[in-house]
Amino acid sequence: MTQESLVAAVIAKVQVELASEAAMIQFGQRIAELVTERLLITLKGDLGSGKTTLSRGILKGLGHQGAVKSPTYTLVEPYQLDLGAVYHFDLYRLVDAEELEYIGFTDYLADGKLCLIEWPEQGAGFLPQADIAIEINQLGEGRCVTLCAYSACGEQLVSHLEQVE
Repeated sequence: MTQESLVAAVIAKVQVELASEAAMIQFGQRIAELVTERLLITLKGDLGSGKTTLSRGILKGLGHQGAVKSPTYTLVEPYQLDLGAVYHFDLYRLVDAEELEYIGFTDYLADGKLCLIEWPEQGAGFLPQADIAIEINQLGEGRCVTLCAYSACGEQLVSHLEQVE
């Protein structure tokens, strides 16, 4: 089976322009308000593009109090929230996608109500298809954030965001 045949079709897509870090956090909180089903969300973008900032907004929107640090060195930061288990992954330092098997990645996916995965390209071939893939690109001083839904649950969330825009 080719890699192309493994990629699902985009069901829904929304793009927003965010002018500041505060806007990125606020957008993350809006996403959090719409999380009702189990979701896998991937976040792609260059270093410093705002992946962790957006994750921070989502976690704060889900009720997390306190700091949200990038799991660059730990690979995963777990959060127990009212929603359930939320796992924030950063695969930037992953050398081989098979390393995910050694940390019990599939157990995290099975247990997590929400999994946020930064640098998903580092886990290519091992990661399941995301419900929502987020790409963040620099746009002057701000950011352009594109959300693509690949599942019915992802489509529901993205469609609600599109209605607000």
